[in-house]
Amino acid sequence: MLRADCITEVRDVLAGALVMTTAGGATHEWWHLADNRGQLQVRTLGLGSAIGLGLALSLPNRQVVVLDGDGGLLMNLYSLVTTAAQSPPNLLHICFDNGIYESSGSLPTFTGSSGTNLKDVAAAVGIADVQQPQSVAEFAAVVERAVAGRVHTFVHARVEPGANVPNIPIDEVENKYRFARYIEETEGIRILTGGGAGAAGPR
Repeated sequence: MLRADCITEVRDVLAGALVMTTAGGATHEWWHLADNRGQLQVRTLGLGSAIGLGLALSLPNRQVVVLDGDGGLLMNLYSLVTTAAQSPPNLLHICFDNGIYESSGSLPTFTGSSGTNLKDVAAAVGIADVQQPQSVAEFAAVVERAVAGRVHTFVHARVEPGANVPNIPIDEVENKYRFARYIEETEGIRILTGGGAGAAGPR
């Protein structure tokens, strides 16, 4: 499967969701191919899943999606234990596994070199709904079911290496505030005061 095809197939289902994208091709592909207004680009490997969990718990009425990679998830496997324990129904964690650290030289990850199966890891720590789709159509069906049923779901999608869109220049500070402004607009709350982050509260 191609990651870009998967994203294209589910972008309408996930319109309006809060989407965490980690370092790598998923960030650039979601930006170009889908509704990027609610996209937070988390450039540090391993933090996307943790930030996604925090958002899902803080905004229980919003669909939160983490677009992870095998490299990023392997940097913070403990996040799976924590999300399994919390199990927010509005959290959809998608791991696009291409078997390499694509954004930093394409060295193999353990999923590529040692056969580590992240689906098995997620199931072992107690995530109730763990899926490993074998086609783009199956991937789309899994995502639609998770969103419609409000089920905490981990999706392990093996994809081919390579991004299919140009890289985007990322201003990490502006991206943070852009994301916060989107939440303010769509939730009717204020989380920014002056030039920085402030206490959340109703407008």
